Amino acid sequence: MKQLLTQGIVLSRTNYGEADRIVTLLTPEHGKLRLMARGVRKIKSKLAGGIELFSVSDVTYIRGKGEIGTLVSTRLDKHYGTIIQDIDRVQLGYELIKQVNKATEDQPEAAYFSLLEQSFQVLDDPAIDPGLIRLWFEAQLLRLSGHAPNLHSDIAGRKLDQQATYTFDFDDVAFAINPNGTFTAGHIKALRLMFSSHEPHVIGQVHGIAAILPDIAPLVRAMLTSYIRL
Repeated sequence: MKQLLTQGIVLSRTNYGEADRIVTLLTPEHGKLRLMARGVRKIKSKLAGGIELFSVSDVTYIRGKGEIGTLVSTRLDKHYGTIIQDIDRVQLGYELIKQVNKATEDQPEAAYFSLLEQSFQVLDDPAIDPGLIRLWFEAQLLRLSGHAPNLHSDIAGRKLDQQATYTFDFDDVAFAINPNGTFTAGHIKALRLMFSSHEPHVIGQVHGIAAILPDIAPLVRAMLTSYIRL
C-alpha cells in the first residue's frame, strides 16, 4: 500500500487494546486523520516520541479501508515544551485543542492547522498573557468558521459612531446603537484587533488593551456558544 507523508498535530489519543492507541491528527493537506498507532504504549515504541501533545510532527501513514488508517512512522518536528512547565498554560492548551476538534469536520481547511500551531507558539512564550491568547484564539476560530461580527457598521448599515454606545445583536451579528448599551468605541477597537491578522504579542502591546479584555471576553464566548456550539 502507498505510504503518505504529512505534518500533524495531535487532537486526541485513545487507548486501544493492550498496547495500541488510536490517534486523531490535524493536518494541513488531509484534514483530520484517525490512525492506529500499533504498539505505541510499549516502552521501546519508536512511534511514541513523534505524537506528543503541543507538537508538530512529520508522520508517515497508510490509508485504511475504513475510517482508521495505520501510522507507520513519526518524527518530532517542533515541540513547544515551555507550555508544559505551567499548569495554567497546559489546561488552556488542552482546551484550545478540544475546541478545534469540536469546531472542525473531517476535512477542515489548512488555516485551522495554522491557527493551532500559532496558538502553541504564543502559549510557549511566558511573556504573553494566557487570557489574551484565549480571547484571540476564540475570535480567530469564529473568523475561520465564517462568524466574524460586523465591526464597521451597525445593524442599520450606518458607520459605527465613536461617541455612541451599543448592544450586540446575535441575529444580525452586528452592533445596534443603544443609549444604555455597554459597548463603546474602545471595545469595538479591541474586537477589531482580536479578529484581525495581528498576533497576540502585537495586540498585547496596544495601550489599555488589558483593561478592556474582561469586557469583551463574555461576548466572544457567547458567540462561540451561539454560532459554533462549543
